[in-house]
Amino acid sequence: MRQFAVIGLGRFGFKVAEILAEKGAQVIAIDKDHALVEKARDIVTEAVQLDSTDEEALRESGVEGVDVAVVSIGEGVESSILTTAILKSFGIKEIVARASTKLQAKILKEVGATRVVFPEEDMGLRVANSILAPGVLEYIELGAHYNLAEIEVKGEFTGKSIKELDIKSKYGINVIMIMKRIKQEAGKEGELVEKEIKELPTPDYVLREKDILVVVGDSKDIEVLEKHIK
Repeated sequence: MRQFAVIGLGRFGFKVAEILAEKGAQVIAIDKDHALVEKARDIVTEAVQLDSTDEEALRESGVEGVDVAVVSIGEGVESSILTTAILKSFGIKEIVARASTKLQAKILKEVGATRVVFPEEDMGLRVANSILAPGVLEYIELGAHYNLAEIEVKGEFTGKSIKELDIKSKYGINVIMIMKRIKQEAGKEGELVEKEIKELPTPDYVLREKDILVVVGDSKDIEVLEKHIK
């Protein structure tokens, strides 16, 4: 099992640590704020209060042995850069660092970050695309002009097969998965609950209302497809 360290427990860092822990990963959470460390203590494997720019203290926390370190320090560009450099000196192969500006991102990469993320920019991208294409339930930028999106089936697409719609030829988009929700009986009282089922698309699969198409393609093509599914 891979081990993770999350340094900086603001909203972004705390959420990263929380999700990793929920998925069963071993997580060392670090912050110099006592209250934030205490908040994370019952969620992660280990929570440590320290200044991450103190090389010896950081070494003693056990981060030297992790597979991936996430530097999510929101305030203090200098602290973020110095912490990243220290982690690099420890020999940690994968360092994900949070940045607020392109310049900060460039410096973080130069001192050792293997990946830089822009939380505010990523959220802005999702919000903008959700406004442009309200039928898109989820939108993720993959790079190189490729994007992944989830689109709910409705309107004239309902009751037609993948082959009949010919989405690849008409829109230049690949359908890689279909998600559908069915109601099943569960519990002693026989109440109906929804269960999500994921299927690989086949040419003969007939789309039902509220099925969700998971597609990959150019953002403009996805926008065109979304406009037609009404």
